[in-house]
Amino acid sequence: MSDLVTAYIALGSNLGDRAGYLAFAREQLGEHNGITIKAVSEVDETPPLGGLEQPAYLNQMVRVHTGLAAPSLLAVCHDIERVAGRRRSSKWCSRTLDLDVVMYGNVMCDLPDLVLPHPGLRDRPFWASEIARMEAYG
Repeated sequence: MSDLVTAYIALGSNLGDRAGYLAFAREQLGEHNGITIKAVSEVDETPPLGGLEQPAYLNQMVRVHTGLAAPSLLAVCHDIERVAGRRRSSKWCSRTLDLDVVMYGNVMCDLPDLVLPHPGLRDRPFWASEIARMEAYG
């Protein structure tokens, strides 16, 4: 394992037991031997993006320390989503669980499956405010 990096992962759910899916994601992230959860935000309910008629989301931001490379961290997130029943039918569709790697240290990248910082950061005030709060309070 390489040096530890601070990363931020956004959790979201708007289908089924939304709070239960967020708890499942936190549990799975925390049990992974390459990831240590350092802080979690409060859960916030937000309207869906993308213009589709769908239920509101429960969202939460998690700060982790990890020795995983950014693409590997994203793969872990996708595995957790799959176990939670996530189906990727369209970009803005409802989902049981959505995990987005929002920031990974100071890394900036633009890969086909991973853009860092996440391009949605500027459009999601909840993400930005929770990252700022977590950074301010350590």
